Amino acid sequence: MPVQIPDDSDFISFKEQCENHDGWVSRYNKGSVTVWCRAEESKTVQKLKMRIVCKDVTAETLYDVLHDTPYRKKWDSNMIDTYDIGRLTVNADVGYYSWKCPTPLKNRDFVTMRSWLPLGNDYLIINYSVKHPQYPPKKDYVRAVSLQTGYLIQSNGANCCTLYYLTQVDPRGSLPKWVVNRVSQFVAPKAMKKIYKACQKYPEWKRKHGPNLKPWMYPEQNTLTCISVADLTVQRADSLENIDESGLSEDKQQHSDEEET
Repeated sequence: MPVQIPDDSDFISFKEQCENHDGWVSRYNKGSVTVWCRAEESKTVQKLKMRIVCKDVTAETLYDVLHDTPYRKKWDSNMIDTYDIGRLTVNADVGYYSWKCPTPLKNRDFVTMRSWLPLGNDYLIINYSVKHPQYPPKKDYVRAVSLQTGYLIQSNGANCCTLYYLTQVDPRGSLPKWVVNRVSQFVAPKAMKKIYKACQKYPEWKRKHGPNLKPWMYPEQNTLTCISVADLTVQRADSLENIDESGLSEDKQQHSDEEET
């Protein structure tokens, strides 16, 4: 299946999914964080939606934090590795991301096409999985599939914003029920709070690390190698290894250690 770079209608559709809560079930609602779940056709492919209100953080800062790869390595403790593969257009690229799964599950990784767009007072970033011939699945990871993942940032005035994160990922495997429950009840809220804290520390960090370097805002600064969309195909889940981890037990000690961090 050929890869299509999102257009304005795709961004508007994604925004509507974030704002419309019909058919969604709230699984977590404490403080400024809300997490919703939505059961899809397959029990292993669940849609999650999260929202956090970020006081004392501008929409522009949050947008920068989500784009700034060197800074992500400072705050995203679940990440193992991430890097850009190549540029498609002024607002679309292809990248690699791998992350730690709860013990004893195998770690997962992605190759995704990412596209971004400022839209009025909003900022949007969306991605989905693609196949690149030079970045096949690795033996130590399970190649997962992002069917649709993205962020919507809405400005709430001069120094406040709201972040929505919506994701539908096929983990390529039958996961234990405790993993699904833990993601919505613990992992997702913690991730949103971690982004918020990263935003609060970003201005000071950025002043010391290329304060004027923002290729996501200024395309002329982008030094990535140009690649053709014709070199990519949509990553079909059924073409990847599917593993059964449904019988694995939770590592209680790791869970306890994480809650203390």
